[in-house]
Amino acid sequence: MTRKLPAKAVLQAVPAPAPAPGSQVFDLESRLTQDHHQSLKLWLRMLSCTTMIESEIRTRLRNEFGITLPRFDLMAQLQRHPEGLRMGELSKRMMVTGGNITGITDQLEHEKLVLRVPDPKDRRAYSVKLTAAGRRSFERMALVHEGWIADMLDGLSVQEKNDMIALLSRMKGHLSDGPQHEE
Repeated sequence: MTRKLPAKAVLQAVPAPAPAPGSQVFDLESRLTQDHHQSLKLWLRMLSCTTMIESEIRTRLRNEFGITLPRFDLMAQLQRHPEGLRMGELSKRMMVTGGNITGITDQLEHEKLVLRVPDPKDRRAYSVKLTAAGRRSFERMALVHEGWIADMLDGLSVQEKNDMIALLSRMKGHLSDGPQHEE
Protein backbone atom coordinates (compact mmCIF):
# COMPACT_ATOMS: atom_id res chain seq x y z
CA MET A 1 0.00 0.00 0.00
CA THR A 2 1.41 3.39 -0.98
CA ARG A 3 0.61 6.40 1.16
CA LYS A 4 -0.18 9.72 -0.44
CA LEU A 5 0.87 12.96 1.20
CA PRO A 6 -1.61 15.84 1.32
CA ALA A 7 -1.07 18.20 -1.58
CA LYS A 8 0.25 20.97 0.66
CA ALA A 9 2.97 18.67 2.01
CA VAL A 10 4.35 17.69 -1.38
CA LEU A 11 7.59 19.47 -2.18
CA GLN A 12 7.56 21.33 -5.45
CA ALA A 13 10.58 20.70 -7.65
CA VAL A 14 12.91 23.66 -7.38
CA PRO A 15 15.15 24.02 -10.38
CA ALA A 16 18.86 23.76 -9.64
CA PRO A 17 20.77 27.00 -10.19
CA ALA A 18 22.07 27.32 -13.72
CA PRO A 19 25.77 26.49 -14.02
CA ALA A 20 28.14 29.32 -14.85
CA PRO A 21 28.68 29.81 -18.58
CA GLY A 22 31.18 27.29 -19.90
CA SER A 23 30.87 24.97 -16.91
CA GLN A 24 28.69 21.95 -16.33
CA VAL A 25 27.70 20.39 -13.04
CA PHE A 26 27.74 16.61 -13.10
CA ASP A 27 26.12 15.05 -10.07
CA LEU A 28 23.44 12.49 -9.32
CA GLU A 29 20.76 14.74 -10.76
CA SER A 30 22.48 15.17 -14.11
CA ARG A 31 21.06 11.84 -15.29
CA LEU A 32 17.44 12.95 -14.81
CA THR A 33 15.06 13.99 -17.54
CA GLN A 34 11.70 15.74 -17.40
CA ASP A 35 10.04 12.33 -17.77
CA HIS A 36 11.36 10.99 -14.46
CA HIS A 37 8.97 10.62 -11.54
CA GLN A 38 8.86 13.52 -9.08
CA SER A 39 9.80 11.21 -6.20
CA LEU A 40 12.95 10.14 -8.03
CA LYS A 41 13.83 13.78 -8.66
CA LEU A 42 13.34 14.59 -4.98
CA TRP A 43 15.42 11.59 -3.86
CA LEU A 44 18.31 12.52 -6.16
CA ARG A 45 18.12 16.19 -5.13
CA MET A 46 18.38 15.22 -1.45
CA LEU A 47 21.20 12.79 -2.20
CA SER A 48 23.07 15.38 -4.27
CA CYS A 49 22.85 17.95 -1.47
CA THR A 50 23.94 15.42 1.14
CA THR A 51 26.86 14.28 -1.00
CA MET A 52 27.99 17.85 -1.63
CA ILE A 53 27.88 18.76 2.07
CA GLU A 54 29.60 15.53 3.12
CA SER A 55 32.36 15.99 0.55
CA GLU A 56 33.03 19.52 1.75
CA ILE A 57 33.06 18.44 5.41
CA ARG A 58 35.46 15.57 4.63
CA THR A 59 37.83 17.98 2.89
CA ARG A 60 37.69 20.57 5.66
CA LEU A 61 38.18 18.01 8.45
CA ARG A 62 41.20 16.58 6.64
CA ASN A 63 42.71 20.00 5.84
CA GLU A 64 42.03 21.74 9.17
CA PHE A 65 42.38 18.90 11.65
CA GLY A 66 44.07 16.01 9.83
CA ILE A 67 41.14 13.73 10.67
CA THR A 68 38.72 11.68 8.61
CA LEU A 69 34.94 11.96 8.81
CA PRO A 70 34.56 8.41 10.22
CA ARG A 71 37.04 9.20 13.01
CA PHE A 72 35.19 12.45 13.75
CA ASP A 73 31.87 10.56 13.78
CA LEU A 74 33.21 7.93 16.20
CA MET A 75 34.46 10.65 18.52
CA ALA A 76 31.04 12.36 18.29
CA GLN A 77 29.33 9.14 19.43
CA LEU A 78 31.72 8.85 22.36
CA GLN A 79 31.26 12.51 23.29
CA ARG A 80 27.52 11.83 23.69
CA HIS A 81 28.27 8.76 25.82
CA PRO A 82 31.04 9.62 28.30
CA GLU A 83 30.54 6.23 30.01
CA GLY A 84 31.79 4.67 26.77
CA LEU A 85 30.26 2.43 24.15
CA ARG A 86 30.99 -1.16 23.22
CA MET A 87 32.41 -1.78 19.77
CA GLY A 88 29.19 -3.48 18.59
CA GLU A 89 27.13 -0.49 19.70
CA LEU A 90 29.46 1.89 17.86
CA SER A 91 29.12 -0.28 14.76
CA LYS A 92 25.30 -0.10 14.93
CA ARG A 93 25.20 3.63 15.61
CA MET A 94 27.62 4.45 12.80
CA MET A 95 26.13 1.86 10.44
CA VAL A 96 29.52 0.37 9.54
CA THR A 97 31.11 -3.03 10.09
CA GLY A 98 32.84 -4.03 13.28
CA GLY A 99 36.10 -4.24 11.35
CA ASN A 100 35.80 -0.57 10.40
CA ILE A 101 35.18 0.37 14.03
CA THR A 102 38.20 -1.64 15.14
CA GLY A 103 40.44 0.10 12.59
CA ILE A 104 39.21 3.58 13.49
CA THR A 105 39.51 2.84 17.21
CA ASP A 106 43.06 1.52 16.74
CA GLN A 107 44.07 4.78 15.02
CA LEU A 108 42.45 6.98 17.66
CA GLU A 109 43.91 4.87 20.47
CA HIS A 110 47.39 5.18 18.93
CA GLU A 111 46.91 8.98 19.01
CA LYS A 112 45.75 8.75 22.65
CA LEU A 113 42.33 10.22 21.81
CA VAL A 114 40.37 7.14 22.93
CA LEU A 115 41.01 4.17 25.19
CA ARG A 116 39.57 0.71 25.50
CA VAL A 117 38.40 -0.30 28.96
CA PRO A 118 37.11 -3.70 30.05
CA ASP A 119 33.31 -3.73 30.16
CA PRO A 120 32.29 -4.33 33.80
CA LYS A 121 29.20 -6.24 32.63
CA ASP A 122 31.13 -8.60 30.35
CA ARG A 123 34.84 -9.18 30.94
CA ARG A 124 35.26 -10.48 27.38
CA ALA A 125 34.14 -7.15 25.92
CA TYR A 126 35.57 -3.66 25.88
CA SER A 127 34.05 -0.22 25.89
CA VAL A 128 35.67 2.68 24.11
CA LYS A 129 35.89 6.08 25.79
CA LEU A 130 37.33 9.44 24.88
CA THR A 131 40.44 10.39 26.81
CA ALA A 132 40.70 13.91 28.27
CA ALA A 133 42.80 14.86 25.23
CA GLY A 134 40.16 13.28 22.97
CA ARG A 135 37.39 15.32 24.60
CA ARG A 136 39.33 18.56 24.20
CA SER A 137 40.21 17.75 20.60
CA PHE A 138 36.64 16.80 19.70
CA GLU A 139 35.13 19.88 21.39
CA ARG A 140 37.42 22.14 19.36
CA MET A 141 36.60 20.31 16.10
CA ALA A 142 32.86 20.16 16.84
CA LEU A 143 32.66 23.91 17.35
CA VAL A 144 34.33 24.59 14.00
CA HIS A 145 32.27 21.84 12.31
CA GLU A 146 29.03 23.41 13.52
CA GLY A 147 30.13 26.74 12.03
CA TRP A 148 30.83 25.08 8.68
CA ILE A 149 27.37 23.52 8.61
CA ALA A 150 25.75 26.83 9.57
CA ASP A 151 27.64 28.59 6.76
CA MET A 152 26.72 25.94 4.18
CA LEU A 153 23.01 26.17 5.05
CA ASP A 154 23.03 29.95 5.43
CA GLY A 155 21.18 30.35 2.12
CA LEU A 156 17.98 29.10 3.78
CA SER A 157 15.87 31.15 6.18
CA VAL A 158 15.09 29.88 9.67
CA GLN A 159 11.54 29.13 8.50
CA GLU A 160 12.74 27.22 5.45
CA LYS A 161 15.04 25.13 7.65
CA ASN A 162 12.17 24.44 10.07
CA ASP A 163 9.90 23.47 7.15
CA MET A 164 12.52 21.12 5.73
CA ILE A 165 13.13 19.54 9.15
CA ALA A 166 9.39 18.96 9.57
CA LEU A 167 8.96 17.49 6.09
CA LEU A 168 12.01 15.25 6.40
CA SER A 169 10.84 14.13 9.86
CA ARG A 170 7.52 13.08 8.33
CA MET A 171 9.31 11.22 5.59
CA LYS A 172 11.65 9.52 8.09
CA GLY A 173 8.63 8.44 10.13
CA HIS A 174 6.96 7.09 7.01
CA LEU A 175 10.11 5.18 6.05
CA SER A 176 10.49 3.84 9.59
CA ASP A 177 7.04 2.24 9.30
CA GLY A 178 8.63 -0.29 6.96
CA PRO A 179 8.59 -0.80 3.24
CA GLN A 180 5.31 0.00 1.56
CA HIS A 181 4.48 -1.95 -1.57
CA GLU A 182 1.55 -1.73 -3.93
CA GLU A 183 -0.08 -5.07 -4.51
